[in-house]
Amino acid sequence: MTVTTVEAAPAEAAAEPPLADSYRRLAAAHPAMRVHCGPLPSGDGWMSAADLATDPDAMRTAIAFDAEAGLRDYGTPLRPDVAAGFCLHRHLWPTALAFTLPWFLERRVPRLPVGRVAIRRATGELAVHPAGLTGLPDDPLAGTGLLRVVPDEAALRAELLDALAEHTAPLVAAFRPQLRRGPRTLWGTATDDVVEGLWYLAGLLGEEERAAAELTALLPGDGPAPFVGGAAFRLSGGIRTRTRATCCLFYTVRPNEACFTCPRQQER
Repeated sequence: MTVTTVEAAPAEAAAEPPLADSYRRLAAAHPAMRVHCGPLPSGDGWMSAADLATDPDAMRTAIAFDAEAGLRDYGTPLRPDVAAGFCLHRHLWPTALAFTLPWFLERRVPRLPVGRVAIRRATGELAVHPAGLTGLPDDPLAGTGLLRVVPDEAALRAELLDALAEHTAPLVAAFRPQLRRGPRTLWGTATDDVVEGLWYLAGLLGEEERAAAELTALLPGDGPAPFVGGAAFRLSGGIRTRTRATCCLFYTVRPNEACFTCPRQQER
């Protein structure tokens, strides 16, 4: 009897998540920041943005992390509102990139409400589980059921701002009592994090000029609401800069080391 052995065909590689290429480029440019796509992890230092926005104990834990880091890094205790401000900023800056970098690189905007994002501060990792994805008619995913299509760039910019606002609003509301600052100031902080995160990453990718132009189109002036302030880039001595919509309060720990974009610089 002759026995014929038939080798099984190799299983097809699982398709990559639609945003994998953008997040891979992010990690390559900024190795301290990695984004994982898929169901959110828990435990082992992970905290969901939903817990940060709704659970007072989770918020206290997160703020305490920044208070301890501030004491270690600067050798002086942070004011409670400053620790809370650093905590909000250090959530919004990387999380905003999970929205803006795919928009910038692939013209895809994920929906990431607070229940779809988790962060592990100790390692700089972010986990996202998009609730939806929006793109343009020429996107390869158009017509596959994986992508909601909008007609043009202006509509995609509006989708990006709406998705960012959906994620940010619960955090602004939750952090406001801790920071003792009004909503306009906190939305200014959010605007700054959206602009400066992509500006920085695009610089690492060699695309600062394009990023400045696209961020100016996204946030051309004061708003749109609820965002406060715009990209507002300008050249100073041949170097591109901007003035932040709000002060991050870093001067409270290093009075002589104000940020280059700090509005307090303009007040002197």
